[in-house]
Amino acid sequence: MEDIKKRKLGEAVGNGETSSSEEELRLLLDPLPKPQLVHLLSKLGSQYPSIAEEIRSIASADPVHRKLFVRGLAWNTSSETLCAAFLGHGEIEEGAVIYDKATGKSRGYGFITYKHMESAHCALKAPSKMIDGRLAVCNLACEGLSGASTTPDLAQRKLYIGGLSPIITSEELLKYFQKHGDIEEGSVAYDKDTNESRGFGFVTYKTVEAAKKAIDDPNKILAGRNVIVKLADSHKGKSLQSQLPTAVVPMALPMAAGYPQPGNPHAGSAPVAYTYPQTVASYPPSFPSPTAPAPYQTQPQISYAPVTLKKEPLGLPSTPMGIGGSSSSFVRLEIVWCEQVMGMRRWHDI
Repeated sequence: MEDIKKRKLGEAVGNGETSSSEEELRLLLDPLPKPQLVHLLSKLGSQYPSIAEEIRSIASADPVHRKLFVRGLAWNTSSETLCAAFLGHGEIEEGAVIYDKATGKSRGYGFITYKHMESAHCALKAPSKMIDGRLAVCNLACEGLSGASTTPDLAQRKLYIGGLSPIITSEELLKYFQKHGDIEEGSVAYDKDTNESRGFGFVTYKTVEAAKKAIDDPNKILAGRNVIVKLADSHKGKSLQSQLPTAVVPMALPMAAGYPQPGNPHAGSAPVAYTYPQTVASYPPSFPSPTAPAPYQTQPQISYAPVTLKKEPLGLPSTPMGIGGSSSSFVRLEIVWCEQVMGMRRWHDI
């Protein structure tokens, strides 16, 4: 029965009947979900080589699906060495190490573009490759420069290895830490100018459990030295904190919120628990709104009778009045005191 279907399909293709039913096939395939379409095409491609070749040609037309980004290269790795490391997965269309334009030195990464898409997928099955003594890692270039670092558990899998001997190579470092689990990426940190070891390195495990085993290992001795093993993120945060200058360390000063400090202009921010402008509550309807006070009434002018003053001679009177009189009568004493120098006169009733 299966042979009859294949023969009918071959006859239909040979007679050109597919063009007449193409619209009908589109209407049938349009509502199908993507997984079902992939299964259908892969099944047809495995049965008919011509369909498989057509699928391969369409998939490899866009270089995005064939281009790999390779990071973690040694500073002395050349483009020829890079291509030779990836040649075993298929024919390479283009490959190169990226160099700095100003210094002419390698930037530690490069690109590989295969001729066929399936070659790129084959290379991605084993993304870690030892090239010139360093474990390089590849991923699709369309995923960005970070690639595998976008995984959420990377912070728990990447370890900082400190206190390394200058003679330790990347191969020896990876061989020592492979006893705890499979390693995805790792190498010794080298100086760009001298290409000498900087005394530390990094190891990224494929699982979080392997990284925990490496940290909890009580015997961390490599080449006769006790090495430091801890999460790379914790070491990075400590390094950044130690590099901060003293002048930029934030200090909390006790300040009264909402009041300008002496000698400093007001910052313009509203004090705590206060808002500006202040809102005024409206008067309740039962009380009349305040109005401006009425002006005072004009008072009429009052006329007074003129008073004449009697001029007295200068000096004190010779005989005071009222002295030696009756005890029942009131004593009235008039004293006129003149200050000739000042030219003023006062009199008092006692």
